[in-house]
Amino acid sequence: MGALTLSLRNRELLNLIAVGLLTAIGFASVYIARSSLVDAGSLTYAGIFVALYLSAHLVARYTVPWADPVLLPLAALLSAIGVIMIYRLNPDDAFRQSLWVVIGVALFALTLILLRRDFRVLESYKYLFGVTAILLMMLPALPGIGQTINGARLWVKVGSFQFQPGELAKIFLIIFLAGYLRDKREVLAQGRLKDFGPLLLIWGAAMLVLVQTNDLGSALLQFGIFLAMLYAATGRAAYAAVGLGLFLVGSGLVYQYVGHVRERVTIWLNPWTDDPVFCAQTGELALRQDCGSFQLVKSLYSIGNGGFGGTGLGKGTFTTTAGDPIIPYLKTDFIYSAIAQELGLIGASALLLVFMLFVARGFRIALLADDGFSKLLAAGLTFGFALQTFIIVGGVLRVIPLTGITLPFVSYGGSSVVANFILLALLLLVSNRANEQTRGLS
Repeated sequence: MGALTLSLRNRELLNLIAVGLLTAIGFASVYIARSSLVDAGSLTYAGIFVALYLSAHLVARYTVPWADPVLLPLAALLSAIGVIMIYRLNPDDAFRQSLWVVIGVALFALTLILLRRDFRVLESYKYLFGVTAILLMMLPALPGIGQTINGARLWVKVGSFQFQPGELAKIFLIIFLAGYLRDKREVLAQGRLKDFGPLLLIWGAAMLVLVQTNDLGSALLQFGIFLAMLYAATGRAAYAAVGLGLFLVGSGLVYQYVGHVRERVTIWLNPWTDDPVFCAQTGELALRQDCGSFQLVKSLYSIGNGGFGGTGLGKGTFTTTAGDPIIPYLKTDFIYSAIAQELGLIGASALLLVFMLFVARGFRIALLADDGFSKLLAAGLTFGFALQTFIIVGGVLRVIPLTGITLPFVSYGGSSVVANFILLALLLLVSNRANEQTRGLS
């Protein structure tokens, strides 16, 4: 048993060393593109990242010796890619993002330590997590602290501290649903009409989030997680179909009455116009590509400019000759388009493969788990991660309407980074118990 334990953690260690080398190469490439030489500072961030994730590895070795050895290195790689791109865009922002990564890893370690004996204690507090999730989702609607950024009211600002409560609410909602659906799965599987009550309640909450935040992506994410977990708990595809139909009907109604949602859908369907249309930002007539769809159109041009192999790290064009940003909110909503320009189709596809591998490992953990709560928790966390990635990448690529959701581990933003490290810790806890139980039986 000891040899196998060391083998799993040593695999994780070797993967982290490989990530550290890639991080050093990435920062060196940016430095070379800027100044044609490699400065000692180019290796500072890489050194910090290696030390940080080695610390996380040591905590994982102590708390979850049987856990999946690939998830932590994948998270390290994604966060490294994010900091490299943010550093390339603005070194000051990269420093702040690095601080959030440090905080995220610290909370990752704390979660592992506190729940190392049995994470299933969370199930006893499922209703507390559910109520807290609702309260967090409602926070941006409060006057005085709620902030509207880029048309969506997703942020809360208290003094100089700003965060997106929906990121943490997502995890709390998953914990609540994992506990609730484990208790009610047999009743729900019978398919009686009265059992659709929870489905309608969550649908109403999703619509409320959509109305209060003016963001279709947040509502789609929360409701999508619920439908996926409901299907995983009951095996009834009809529930998922009915729920999706309700969401589409509700979205259609909101489209009719909420101007911001209607504008996002219009921009998605027709980003370019030949004749001037009304521009809400200026109150005058203008081509849509010069007004409402400006970000999306410039993002698509950026991706096209990358071609197959990309322009190279540090060699993309993201500012005008006057120094103004070509794509607003590039480090948050549109960081994928920056990656696609500098790394090309090859790099952008490789990044998606990293996300897919993370998702595949997460669902593998759900399959290996031997109790209902663990299965639903791992499945919900993984599906939420996957759906969030799809929503933001799909919006940037114009597959679906654009939203303000962040790309996990990669986009600039502290609340997203912290929430995803907690998500990672919970997946490792489930994996550790599932693998330990499997070894015990063998």
